[in-house]
Amino acid sequence: MMAAATAAALGARVTLIEKNEKLGKKLFLTGKGRCNVTNAAGREAFFANLCVNGKFLYSAFSDFDCQAIEDFLTRAGCPLKTERGDRVFPRSDHSSDVIAAFSRELAARGVEVFLKTRVSKLLWKESAGAEPAGQKQITGVVLSDGRNLEASAVILCTGGLSYPSTGSTGDGYAFAAEAGHSVTALSPGLVPLRIRESWCAELMGLSLRNVEACLREDGREVFRGFGELLFTHFGVSGPLILSASSRLGRGDGTGKKGRKTEKTLSIDLKPALDMEQLDRRLLRDFGENSGRQFKNALGDLLPARLIPVMVRLSGIDPQTRVNEITRQTRRAFADLVKHLPLTVEGTAGYEEAVITRGGVSVREVNPSTMESKKAKGLYFAGEVLDLDAMTGGFNLQIAWSTGHLAGQSSVSRFSGKQNGSKGEIK
Repeated sequence: MMAAATAAALGARVTLIEKNEKLGKKLFLTGKGRCNVTNAAGREAFFANLCVNGKFLYSAFSDFDCQAIEDFLTRAGCPLKTERGDRVFPRSDHSSDVIAAFSRELAARGVEVFLKTRVSKLLWKESAGAEPAGQKQITGVVLSDGRNLEASAVILCTGGLSYPSTGSTGDGYAFAAEAGHSVTALSPGLVPLRIRESWCAELMGLSLRNVEACLREDGREVFRGFGELLFTHFGVSGPLILSASSRLGRGDGTGKKGRKTEKTLSIDLKPALDMEQLDRRLLRDFGENSGRQFKNALGDLLPARLIPVMVRLSGIDPQTRVNEITRQTRRAFADLVKHLPLTVEGTAGYEEAVITRGGVSVREVNPSTMESKKAKGLYFAGEVLDLDAMTGGFNLQIAWSTGHLAGQSSVSRFSGKQNGSKGEIK
C-alpha cells in the first residue's frame, strides 16, 4: 500500500493486486489488533534493533524514516500516540484505522485495486544491450485467470510465510527465483520457543512480568533482555521470548560437523535483586514464616502456580520447616530463582510467527532504489526481502521505508521519457 500510494502520488498509473478479499489483512493482526506502526526512538534505535543487513536500509530509512510514517498517517486521518518503549500506535487502538487511512490515500491518488486476484507469474523480455548480458526486463504480470497485465515496473510486496492464513504463502520467493534471484534460508521469526522441560505445560497461561531472560547457543550468550514471559503448552512465549527468538542462529540448528547446537534459556525471576539481596529477602520471608513448611513459605516471593514447580526443581522436601533449611540450601534456592534453566528444542511454526526470517538476498537488490540487479523494472519491498528486526514497530518501519523507496524509484526511472509518461506500476 505504501509503494502504490507513493508511485501514484508521483503521477504513475498504479494497479495494486491483492489476492485477499480486502487490503491489509495481515496488518489488521499486528500488535494484537492495535498495530504498532513504528518506533519513535529515532535512527540510532532503529538500526540497533535490526537483526540482519542493517546497512542495506541506510538509503530507505533516510528517504522515509519513523517521523515520515507518523506524518503520513496523521495527514491521512489516523492520529497516533506514543507509549512505553517509544512504540507508536493509532490513538484509537484499532489497526483498522491504519488500513482505512491507506485505503483513503490509494483512492485519492487514483490507484486501481484488484481484490481477490492472484498473480501466477511475472512477464519479462531479454533487455537489449543490458549488462550483464541477458538481463531481464519486466513487462508485466500474468493473473491466475490467464490475463496479462502490462507494466513498466512491478513491485513485489508479497510478505513472507508467517501467518499463512492472511495470504503469506511465499509467492514472492517463487517469483523472485524465476527472475534469477537467490532466496536465503527461511525460518519463523519473532516466534514462541518450544521447551524440553515438561513442567512448562503445568504453568500454561501463567504470565510473568519484569523478568530477565538470557539465551545461549553452545554456551555463547546471544540475547539478554527484560520484560514479560508467558508459559504455553509447549514452552514459552510473550514479548520477551519473541525478541529472544530473533537472535537464534539461522539454518537447521546444526553446527560444525553436523552437531546439533545446544540452546539454553535462563530466566531470572527477580532481576531487581542481586544474589545477596535475594538471600536477605529469603531470610526475612523465612523468619516471618518460622515453623511453616517450605512449600507454604514462598507466597510473598513467587506466584502461587509457580511455587510447586520451584519447590520440586529445588530438590528441597516440601514438608521441611523453613527454620531447618541451611544457609547452603537457601542460597542454592536463591540461585534457582536467579537462573531458572530451560532447554530450547526449537521454535513454533509460521502459524505463530510474527515475521519470516530470510528472504530475497539483498546482495541482488540495489539499496538505493530497491530495484533488482537481475531484472530491470522489478522492485522489492517489505518482508519478502532478507530483512528483520526486533519487536517494537521496527519491522513495520522496514515495510514503510522500503515500500516508499520502491514506489518512488519505480517512477523516477521513467521520468526521462519524452512523452511525459511515468509508466505503469503493478
